[in-house]
Amino acid sequence: MLGGAVVFAATQDFFGAGGGKSQAHEAARRAERFDAARAWRLVRLQLSYGQRPGGSPQLRALADRLRPLLPNGRFEDLGPNEPGLRNIVGELPGRGPPILIGAHYDTQSDPVGFVGANDGAAGTAAVLELARVLRPASARDGRAVTFVLFDGEEQPKGTESQPFASSGLRGSRSFVRAHGAHSVGEMILLDYIAGRGSTFQRERASDRGLWGRLRDAAQRAGVGSVFPPGDQSELIVDDTTPFQMAGVPAIDIIDWGYPYKQGVHDTLDKLDPRVLDAVGEAVAELVRRGG
Repeated sequence: MLGGAVVFAATQDFFGAGGGKSQAHEAARRAERFDAARAWRLVRLQLSYGQRPGGSPQLRALADRLRPLLPNGRFEDLGPNEPGLRNIVGELPGRGPPILIGAHYDTQSDPVGFVGANDGAAGTAAVLELARVLRPASARDGRAVTFVLFDGEEQPKGTESQPFASSGLRGSRSFVRAHGAHSVGEMILLDYIAGRGSTFQRERASDRGLWGRLRDAAQRAGVGSVFPPGDQSELIVDDTTPFQMAGVPAIDIIDWGYPYKQGVHDTLDKLDPRVLDAVGEAVAELVRRGG
């Protein structure tokens, strides 16, 4: 969690520094927490590539940087009807059908200059940091976890008048089509998770049971105020939708009231690392305790 000494080094770097068992224990404890500073740097990395529509050269270059950050990371092409688009998938082995933690890493193609600090970059950064935190089996109660960065969530240029559920969500629809509902036990989507002042009520299509477990996890992690009771008024079509249609319990962590959504003012200065940290801590606690 953000606060106190911020950890910038990789876990193994701590143990090479000496200082006895107590310092090594403290280093290990910190290394197992969601590190907002790491995630913030990953947001900055993505924004350095500018606007990143699905299939664009800049998104493909970024993908080459992100793939090694997921455990056993690999690309999965979306198929011949979506040339140049690819999901990035990582897996941690364990018991039971895996819980899938995902975000989309592409941006809108319009308006020109849209960089998607909250709409894509923040969620992607959190998925990558959660993949680091949850690598030890002890950090996820031995549970299997799949991480997916979805390409092509946004509609391609020229299709804005078409239904979003069929023209967007290309990466999540492809994943469900390729792997089937049986390959996923539950799904958590991270979208619009770092806006300054954001809190997160249940998105109306999100599974009530899984959302309740998330709120309980947030309370245990000390960030319960960021997940107040109640529901958002909107039912949102998002990368959760193909999973829900296939019968997979899924939740969408999203602040649809974010005032800069879908515009060129969705930039880094509108985000708060403390909000990003709170979401990361809550999800990590949910997976760590199995809900």
